[in-house]
Amino acid sequence: MTDDPKISQTLFGPRVRMAPSPTGWLHVGTARTTLFNFLFANHYGGKFILRIEDTDKERSKKEYEDDIIKNLKWLGINWDEGPDIGGPFGPYRQSERLSIYKKYLKQLLESGQAYYCFCSPEKLALKREEMLSRGEVPRYDGTCSSLTPEEVKANLKAKKPWVIRFRMPNKKIKIKDLIRGEIEFDTSLIGDIIIAKSFEEPLYNFAVVIDDYLMKISHVIRGEDHISNTPKQIAIAQVLGFDLPQYAHLPMILGPDRSKLSKRHGATAISDYRRQGYLPEAIVNFIALLGWHPSGNQEIFSLNELIQQFSLERIQKSGAIFNISKLNWLNSYYLNHKPLEERTELLIKYLLRYKLVNRLEDRYELKGSGLKVDASWFRRLLEIESSRLTKFGDLMINDDFLFKESLNYDKTLFVWKEMTDEEIGRSIDKAIDLLSSIKEGDWKSNILEMAFQESILKEPEFQKDRGRLLWPLRVALTAKKGSAGPYEVLELLGKELSLKRLKEVSLLFKSQKSP
Repeated sequence: MTDDPKISQTLFGPRVRMAPSPTGWLHVGTARTTLFNFLFANHYGGKFILRIEDTDKERSKKEYEDDIIKNLKWLGINWDEGPDIGGPFGPYRQSERLSIYKKYLKQLLESGQAYYCFCSPEKLALKREEMLSRGEVPRYDGTCSSLTPEEVKANLKAKKPWVIRFRMPNKKIKIKDLIRGEIEFDTSLIGDIIIAKSFEEPLYNFAVVIDDYLMKISHVIRGEDHISNTPKQIAIAQVLGFDLPQYAHLPMILGPDRSKLSKRHGATAISDYRRQGYLPEAIVNFIALLGWHPSGNQEIFSLNELIQQFSLERIQKSGAIFNISKLNWLNSYYLNHKPLEERTELLIKYLLRYKLVNRLEDRYELKGSGLKVDASWFRRLLEIESSRLTKFGDLMINDDFLFKESLNYDKTLFVWKEMTDEEIGRSIDKAIDLLSSIKEGDWKSNILEMAFQESILKEPEFQKDRGRLLWPLRVALTAKKGSAGPYEVLELLGKELSLKRLKEVSLLFKSQKSP
């Protein structure tokens, strides 16, 4: 337990929670907030709770909840209580807590702190426009707040559509945010808010107050986009007589243009980065530094090191810039510091997960080209591509020719220093003749290179400029302007597929030869 006077204690340390809504894939921002809660709880010997806020029946989906849980665990972020493991304050899905919310809704209605509102959406929209036209802050004008019990009963009997509004007290609310310092709110500018669409449909600002209190949450650590919700939640908690948690609002994650991070800046879902082949430890290290900075110049952190060093005092108030170059650098660092055998195992798992290879007992078949290889082939691929590899997904860009049955050739790519079609075709044919004579057992880059050096490359035409042979050869194998060297590519493709491609290119240039 901590001796920090700013950290209020329960018997077993602080209790924090992350409460994502399963209305979309796990977002980078949600993952960052979850990580900070996890680090805070573990640093101070407390508990971290995962709660699923799924009262939005239309938008909440099981597949989103599964994605959130699966990818948080992939990142190494685990919880002490949650929907999948239970705990003493469950259930941990809001959809399973409706009877609890109903009890408190009735309590507020009976005490007069909440009331039925029968105003139609059209009427509310009209009032909003009128307030805006007068330069006023739009808020509910309290039309239904003074309905008599008889009027309410008559409207309910007539089955008029209704919602439940909380009677917002007219006062100033101050909080001492653990990151931003003192913040003051004027609730008179808020108006009476809707807290439930029905007894089975409580809304966020109401349900979260009930859950945080009953689950004994001591600290609410969340994004600054929730600051405007804070006075609403405090007002509800005070009316119900609940103890208040301490609040800490994290800076927003911004794109390079300093606007809120969105899809126009690139991928925003953790599953997208996972699909691109990033490592979980690199993502954790990266998002930990989005808004938090260590005491020294250290940039590489394990999860345990982050737990040891984390504190709210070192979180900045200004927005955190999402720098993809920094993420790529971190991922490259983690990737290249793993033993080759471990990297190979991770690569195979990645390719299997995204169905880029098929398992054939102790061998694998590459999707597209149909190449049948073993684990040593992937190990060799990593050796060849180590200097160009930032993440596993780069292989599908740099080495996509390995996963294609046939290639689409841009004829201009074959040209090396103004070579003619006839010269290109002749170079390819010479390579075919030599490669056809090499046994499959000798199909290794060093042996292939030696064979070329001892024969074709000794010819005057190529001895003077080896690019006249090796450039068209490499393009014929890859259909790319840039790739690994021709001998390495030959080794990866194998004899059969290499000769197949070279012969196709030979025919291509013969068919286009001038009469």
